[in-house]
Amino acid sequence: MARTAALHFTGDPEADEFLGASPLALLIGFVLDQQVTVQKAFSSPLELSKRLGGLDAGAIAAMDPGTLEEVFRTKPALHRFPANMAHRVQEHCAVLVSEYDGDAASVWTGARDGADLQRRLLELPGIGEMKARTMIGVLANRLGVRPRGWEEFAPKHRSLGDVDSPQALLDYQAAKRAHKAALRANTG
Repeated sequence: MARTAALHFTGDPEADEFLGASPLALLIGFVLDQQVTVQKAFSSPLELSKRLGGLDAGAIAAMDPGTLEEVFRTKPALHRFPANMAHRVQEHCAVLVSEYDGDAASVWTGARDGADLQRRLLELPGIGEMKARTMIGVLANRLGVRPRGWEEFAPKHRSLGDVDSPQALLDYQAAKRAHKAALRANTG
């Protein structure tokens, strides 16, 4: 599997490199990617790793929920909704432990084809249809993970899977804002 040196989702070179190197960080970033900026969602896994002394699905799954919530709440909070997201990340890690022996990468390395990859992603807490499609785009375009038929399950529009530089992230976010503004204008 080809790996990029960094996934340019945060604007912070250290956090971007961590996302490219740590499958668990990438998955946690996707779990956190709601009601916060892309930069916040995807930089938080590095901060979580620093606060915990490393990212390990088994350790996170086994943590006292109140302790993990406090880790998420510590300023700067890892998410706008730290309690909910601590719970969601812990559920996510528990499934990784029970279904994948705690090996986040095996979610995609063990996929038989695109449909299986989508099914595996959708079974993870915090990953819905749109996130699964986007993640398939990221895996294929940025990390070289392309199980047979992946194209059918990847986004047909510009997504994080197309972000290959800090400028591409800014362009992606500008296009997304413009699209949302156009939708609002058409409904108002």
